[in-house]
Amino acid sequence: MNKKQKLSPKTDLWDENSDDAYRPYSKEEMDGLRKSNPKQFASQNSWFIVLAQIVITLTIAGTCYIFGESSSRIVYTYSALVGGLIGFLPSTLFLLRLEAAKKSSKSSPGGYLTAVVSGELIKILATIFLFIGFALKQPDLKWIPLLVTYLATLKCYLMAWFWK
Repeated sequence: MNKKQKLSPKTDLWDENSDDAYRPYSKEEMDGLRKSNPKQFASQNSWFIVLAQIVITLTIAGTCYIFGESSSRIVYTYSALVGGLIGFLPSTLFLLRLEAAKKSSKSSPGGYLTAVVSGELIKILATIFLFIGFALKQPDLKWIPLLVTYLATLKCYLMAWFWK
């Protein structure tokens, strides 16, 4: 006998007629769920993540300024600021794209999905162009503080899960 024959109809995980199958909820049922556990349904403001990225950028740049050697203090601080800019500017462009899609008169789920995909493309291209542009136009940048600050701004996305 194989596994399929041994399982009873009530324990078969693939049985769509079971009581545990997913089903659509009505508006009244969803409102009741939201009222019973509002914390689970609370959404986080995405602009809070961008604000956190700016705060981390300024914190790391301030640390570079305070603890840097006097001869290279400005270069390290500037490099950290550039790394943070490369981190939060594409995120800001992405959010502006989503805000424009929300305010659009032709709002639909497909249109919003298109805005998410195009916003991600804008974010990726902006990041690449900013890295290349600063590397070519500012050859005296220090890459360690730049990359540390850039990576710290990226960790704000992960930290947003813990903040919620």
